[in-house]
This record gives sequence, structure tokens and C-alpha cells, in this order.
Amino acid sequence: MSTATGNRGLLASFEYLDSTVEAIEDLRKAGFETLKAYAPYPEHHLEHALGYGESPVRVFTLVGGLTGTATGFAFTTWTNMDWPLIVGGKPIVSIPAFVIIAFEMTILFGALATVIGLFILARLPDFKPAVVYDPEFSSGRYGVYVEAPPERLEEARRILDAQEPAELREGTESDHA
Repeated sequence: MSTATGNRGLLASFEYLDSTVEAIEDLRKAGFETLKAYAPYPEHHLEHALGYGESPVRVFTLVGGLTGTATGFAFTTWTNMDWPLIVGGKPIVSIPAFVIIAFEMTILFGALATVIGLFILARLPDFKPAVVYDPEFSSGRYGVYVEAPPERLEEARRILDAQEPAELREGTESDHA
């Protein structure tokens, strides 16, 4: 990754969320694209600063649910047509009776598609070790890692220093692992 391209990075540790968000916004305005943020808990301000939109996992859920509905109706209809029962003059294909199976298949396929979408979009499983991390990020601090080519590293350092980080380290991703 970064070692092949010759890029180095800066890992900044912040005490306050506001400083972290401002540092990320300033880095993005300056054109830095390879940013990683760390927080002790999920924080929507960081997601907004990083430019994340709505999660596409919901599309997987919708497609899975609709596929489950179609499968539920198709399965029950096919079963009744292939092995018809004597129903005393009632229609062999009775949609109201199939709604329960279609509903259950909707829930099953929707849930499975959601899990599959989550794994795909989160790029899991990730067999590489965590590249940049500081244990302080789990106990209250916020972190920002920015990767930059050597000629722009000082610019990134100035932007991060402007927000007064508690700690600022330099190196490649493998140095921080």
C-alpha cells in the first residue's frame, strides 16, 4: 500500500472531538484523500467530516427482501401446481394462503442480504493486521491518520498542528502497526 508508493503518513491524537473534526475538514479542503479516523465510540460528526453518505447496505436489504417475497410466492405456487391437492372447488393457487410463506422468506432473505452486504462493503474478513492504531483511541482520545506523498507531508503537519494534537507521529502504515 503506502510503502509501495513511497507515501508516508501522520498519526495525530486529539483530546477533543471538535479539534478532530476541524482537522479532518481542513485536510479534506487541502486535497488530502487518504484519511482514517478513530474514536472511542461511534460518532456521526466524524462520519460527516469524512464525507460519508448514507450506507448502501439498505439497498442489499431491499433487494434481498424483494427476492425473498418473489421466492416465497414462486415456491408455494410451484409446489401447489406440481403436487395439486383436492381442494373441493377452491382455486389451487390461493394467494392469501401464500402470504405467510412470502413474508417469512422476505425477512429471511432480507436479513441474509444485509449481512452479506455488510461483509462486502466493510471488506470483511480483513486478514491484514490493523495498520495504524493507538490504544488511547479506545479509552477517550480521537485519532486522525493522513497519508501523503513526501512533498506534501509538511503541509499535512501544519494543518494537524493548527488543531493542537496531544500527540503527532510520522511514519508509514507498517511503522504504526
